[in-house]
Amino acid sequence: MIVKEFEGKNEKEAIDRAIEELGLDRNEIDFEIVETKRPGILFRGGKVKIRVHLTEEPDEMEEGDGAEPGNELIGRKPSPRLAPAAINGEFEGKVIDFTVGLLDRMGFPAEVKVNFREEGRVGLDIESDGSGILIGKQGKTLEALQFIVNLAAGRMDAEPSRIVLDTQDYRSRRERSLIRMANQVAEQVRRSRGSQLLEPLNPFERRLIHTSLARYGDIETVSEGDGLYKRIRVIWRNERDGRRE
Repeated sequence: MIVKEFEGKNEKEAIDRAIEELGLDRNEIDFEIVETKRPGILFRGGKVKIRVHLTEEPDEMEEGDGAEPGNELIGRKPSPRLAPAAINGEFEGKVIDFTVGLLDRMGFPAEVKVNFREEGRVGLDIESDGSGILIGKQGKTLEALQFIVNLAAGRMDAEPSRIVLDTQDYRSRRERSLIRMANQVAEQVRRSRGSQLLEPLNPFERRLIHTSLARYGDIETVSEGDGLYKRIRVIWRNERDGRRE
């Protein structure tokens, strides 16, 4: 995994710089916001720092690379969910068979259907009596299953689509829950004029928090820690002079 950082006065400028330097399209950028600073009296220019995750160096990447399994939703607008679709092609059939077989061997018989389909990505929905267990705490079991399925998919096709697993609409529910929690923490931090450290989150979830709280002029968010699951510190900043308290 290769990580590169880019800065700009805002998110768009930082992304544009990453696109220009890496020579990738916008939908090929897998990034997270690691720091945001709003303009203040002492700090006149805003600053956004993003971190781009690459599986290979840009000149070695083929179309469809650049997003590690588990982070497929980063940097894209959600596509409208479709009614379960018919299997399209041999690749989708193989992936669904593998997923069904994997779940069966785990002791969770399930029906797996295509939930959405877009360029470079296929969403699969799992219907099982054990959906709660398959999701796991904070979705970590579902992320692990998705990682395994994507490893298998990579051996099935020369240019495989990224597979996004979901069950019981967990991803949408998790997103709404995180946004609600982030706003509650921001208000608490405002009242205490201090900071709070959130639970460990994956890159997509961290970007969701950074983006949701960017609208607060007196709140700053910074990622802390190493590895895939980092924590976000939500910090109150004195809007008058730009100082943290």
